[in-house]
Amino acid sequence: MKKIRNATFLIILSSTLAACATQNNAQQSETTKPEQPTLDQPIEQPKTDTKVEVTPEAKPAVKPEPKPPVMVDKKTSDGKLILGEKEWVYIPGLEQSFRARIDTGATTSSISAIDIVPFERDGKDWVKFKMAHEGVNSKEIALPVERWVKIKQSSADGTQRRAVVHAWIEIGDMKDKTEFTLADRTHLNFPVLLGRSFFKDVAVVDVSKKYVQAKHN
Repeated sequence: MKKIRNATFLIILSSTLAACATQNNAQQSETTKPEQPTLDQPIEQPKTDTKVEVTPEAKPAVKPEPKPPVMVDKKTSDGKLILGEKEWVYIPGLEQSFRARIDTGATTSSISAIDIVPFERDGKDWVKFKMAHEGVNSKEIALPVERWVKIKQSSADGTQRRAVVHAWIEIGDMKDKTEFTLADRTHLNFPVLLGRSFFKDVAVVDVSKKYVQAKHN
C-alpha cells in the first residue's frame, strides 16, 4: 500500500514539473518573439532631405554707354571748305535753304527760276524771278543781269537765251558771291547746281560724302 502511494506521488510530481516547464517555455517564447506590425498601421518611411533650388536673382541689363558722334572734318588744313556730292545752300536774298548738287563737270552754277521777267533799270538790264522746287515757292527777287548766254540743249532744237546774275550764298560758315544761270530746274532733283566757278578757289569736293556742311537755320 505504501508503494502505491509513493508511485502516485511521483506521477503527480512529474506532471506538475512538466506543466511548469511548458508554461516557462511559453512565456520565454512570447518574450523573445519580435513585434510584427499590424496591417492596419501604415509603415513609416524613412525621411529624406529635400533640396530646394533657389533661382538667382536676375540682374538688370546694363545699357552700353552711348558713343560720341563721329566728327567729320569740314575744312582742309589750309582753310578750304570740304564739300560732299550734295550740300545745303542758303540764299540770303530768298531767305531759304535749298539742296544743291556739287557738279565738278559743270563750269557755271545754276538756280531753278520761274516767272522770269526781264526789265530795265537805270539803263541796265535787270531780271526778277521766283525760285520754285518740290512745291516750295520763294518770294520774288530782282537782280541786275551780268550778261546773257545762249544755251543749246540736246533735247531741244535751237538755243535758249538765259540771264546770268550774281547772288550771295552761304555754305557752312562761308558766305560768298558767285554767278548763277537762271533756268527752270523744277523737273530736276536739285534746285541749285554749283559748278567749278564757285568752288575752284574756296573748296574741295569729296564725292564720297554728302551734306558735310551744316544746314543754315
